[in-house]
Amino acid sequence: MTTTPTLYFTTDEYAARIAKTRASMERQNIELLIVSDPSNMAWLTGYDGWSFYVHQCVVLSLEGEPLWFGRSQDGNGAKRTSFMQHDNIIGYPDHYVQSTERHPMDYLSEQLKSRRLDTLRIGVEMDNYWFSAAAFASLNKHLPDATFTDATALVNWQRAVKSEKELEYMRVAGKIVERMHQRIVDKIEPGIRKCDLVADIYDAGLRYDETIGAGGDYPAIVPLLPSGPAADAPHLTWDDEPMKSGEGTFFEIAGAYHRYHCPLSRTIFLGKPTKTFLDAEKAILEGMDAGLEKARAGNKCEDVANAFFSVLKKHGIEKDNRTGYPIGLSYPPDWGERTMSLRPGDKTELQENMTFHFMTGLWMDGWGFEITESIVIGNGEPECLADFPRKLLVKS
Repeated sequence: MTTTPTLYFTTDEYAARIAKTRASMERQNIELLIVSDPSNMAWLTGYDGWSFYVHQCVVLSLEGEPLWFGRSQDGNGAKRTSFMQHDNIIGYPDHYVQSTERHPMDYLSEQLKSRRLDTLRIGVEMDNYWFSAAAFASLNKHLPDATFTDATALVNWQRAVKSEKELEYMRVAGKIVERMHQRIVDKIEPGIRKCDLVADIYDAGLRYDETIGAGGDYPAIVPLLPSGPAADAPHLTWDDEPMKSGEGTFFEIAGAYHRYHCPLSRTIFLGKPTKTFLDAEKAILEGMDAGLEKARAGNKCEDVANAFFSVLKKHGIEKDNRTGYPIGLSYPPDWGERTMSLRPGDKTELQENMTFHFMTGLWMDGWGFEITESIVIGNGEPECLADFPRKLLVKS
């Protein structure tokens, strides 16, 4: 049966991405690249599947089509979502899956040998969630004539400047996250169980919306919504306890569309806000305005951070973590791109159509507060991908 893949970008766009990646490979003297990050796999080939819990990769040489390599039963998914010819889609037998006797990279090594790709200078993503020490050991053992080098984030950096189609998808994700936050405001009240509120968040993030003309994708991070004293921990999720009056809760969530993300955080206080929350709101909003003024092409990542942190310092607040990171195409467990950061010392130059989550959150002793924006860098004022009231939200 002939399978026509569903592609969310043109083959010309994929060709341009591969050309950029190959140029970077040549600059780093890499002849063959093994890409295990599912976001990078998707960006290069279109492959989209929940198969990253087993070993898989895209192999890119300096000429010809990429190779997709993964579990045999996922090969049909590659045929349905990536652009390559089917003979460049390689599936390994299922007895390699989670075996103590053999490793999938043993099989990949044999495939590379059969294609005379086993004596090259090979780049691998060493510091990567999906590339294990056992995978590297297998490649070293079975490809003794190859030379290995660390290519962590090589592809990630090529993704930094977004195409118009990528920005289109991120704007749709922005509309979705607006709907998600509106659902929170509509539903939240003292006594509602957090698990029930999260069910509404997912409902708003996934259902098809006629006004948007799209349904949502699953986000790379689950909703984060700690309340009261627990909000000093930024990455707590939810339980089945009722929400309480007199507490603030921040909601860090993202809309996602075709795997492209728009994170957005807002804080809601149930009841009368305390002076601590009102003071935090004032400092954050003033600092965000200062940071957004610097978030333009030609400036540096640290310029945004320094502008924000200088305002916090004026208000007597110290934030000891970065204040933003690049976003775009992603899979669990993270919607960041893992390259540059908005923090002092990062001198990466901002370029038009880079996209960031301007993460201005505060996690203090016994309380937390988040009001954030996802932005597109331009030559002037940055574009905010979502439009939702930028303030402390209050509901009794």
